[in-house]
Amino acid sequence: MLRPVRRIVTGHNNEGKSIILQDGPSPHVLENPTQEGRGLTDLWRSFASPADNCGNADAADTQVTLSPPGNGSVFRFFQIRPAAWDAAISDEERSKRDAENFAKMGASRAHDSASSQHGMHKTDTVDYIILLSGQVSLVLDEGEVAMEPMDVVIQRGTNHAWINHGDEPAVLAGILIDADPV
Repeated sequence: MLRPVRRIVTGHNNEGKSIILQDGPSPHVLENPTQEGRGLTDLWRSFASPADNCGNADAADTQVTLSPPGNGSVFRFFQIRPAAWDAAISDEERSKRDAENFAKMGASRAHDSASSQHGMHKTDTVDYIILLSGQVSLVLDEGEVAMEPMDVVIQRGTNHAWINHGDEPAVLAGILIDADPV
């Protein structure tokens, strides 16, 4: 099960005074019921730059996709399940499952199915990623780096994947911003 993420959204009333519009768990979740401990919780999206702060609509109330809208951004929490939980799955099954997961996020094009590393993908974004809890490593075409909670990755349109070497899901926060392709 994904950890619920409390989201406090501010806005303006008719007099222009600041108010709280929403306070509670984000309902914008993409979870795979067959893969406990893996999924996305979108917190907010922008659809242009500069972002539009007018109105009271929930900007995250849209299909949960891997990439942000063109010229926009997405702010989310995501969880990476421990690699040990998949020890009994064959490489073929894992590859098929990865392809299905990327398709569910509208990201089949981003998935690097030719890579020997499961979950490898590349998006046209700049991503600010913060490991909040757990153990995870960032895997690139050439290299792997272990992260500790509060470490930050500035991911600049590179081919990458995540591996959780721990025994519980790792929780990360990510801000993904649309970028020109590399």
